[in-house]
Amino acid sequence: MQYAIISDSSSDLQTLADARYESVPLKIITDEKEYIDDKNLDLEAMLAELKQYKGVSKSSCPNVAEWKEAFGDAEGVFCVAITSGLSGSYNAAHMALAEYLQEHPERKGYVIDSLSAGPEVALLVEKLAELTSRNLGFDDIVTEIEAYKQSTHLVFSLESLRNFANNGRVSVAVAKLVGILGIRVVGKASAEGTLEVIGKAKGGKKALVDVFNTMLKNGYFGGKVRIHHCRNEEAAEALSQMIITHFPSAKVVIATTRGLCSFYAEAGGMLVGYEA
Repeated sequence: MQYAIISDSSSDLQTLADARYESVPLKIITDEKEYIDDKNLDLEAMLAELKQYKGVSKSSCPNVAEWKEAFGDAEGVFCVAITSGLSGSYNAAHMALAEYLQEHPERKGYVIDSLSAGPEVALLVEKLAELTSRNLGFDDIVTEIEAYKQSTHLVFSLESLRNFANNGRVSVAVAKLVGILGIRVVGKASAEGTLEVIGKAKGGKKALVDVFNTMLKNGYFGGKVRIHHCRNEEAAEALSQMIITHFPSAKVVIATTRGLCSFYAEAGGMLVGYEA
């Protein structure tokens, strides 16, 4: 069976080696401009312009037609969407797949609610690439990826919650505390797919320790890790070294956030997806 893997751009992945893969862009919208989170996005320009922008900005999910176009002529389609707790992308993917299968009843498709964002979505995409390369049956892949999803987690450290507050994701009062006197918020993706603040850290080093300790508390023991950062490579490298010091065989990948995740993580933010 010819498989295709599609995610929305919350995965931060634009390409994927050795697999048929498409990224469907989310959008960041202001009263003055729309930023499309695809390979043509000038990320540095977007960040600079949003920093100066005084109005309200928001994000927008891919629509049904955009998801459906990405399916192409694949016989088996796997979609991975940002958590349905924060976006309508998952619902749009479901509707697109329903239309696709009605038009092509001989084909198969499955939509995965990542209950997360960023690097945890990327882990799911990469696992799908591995599973489809093994020539497994469609139903076997569904079983395997749902089991794998139970073992992945997301933890994050943010220096600003401005855009989260502007989009109603956190209270304005909580957002105002972050960034004052070097306070950083540490949080995780909850089992329900919401982003949950679990603590505040004074300074970047303390935030890294809290992130690593959260990983350990949630069962990390040397599995694969993806660290996605927004203008914070130094902290990403420091966390990577911390992980490898404790687990020398751990596979750690460092990447930069793309448009959607950069919009919410903001400069200095870091998202960590890991296998437990």
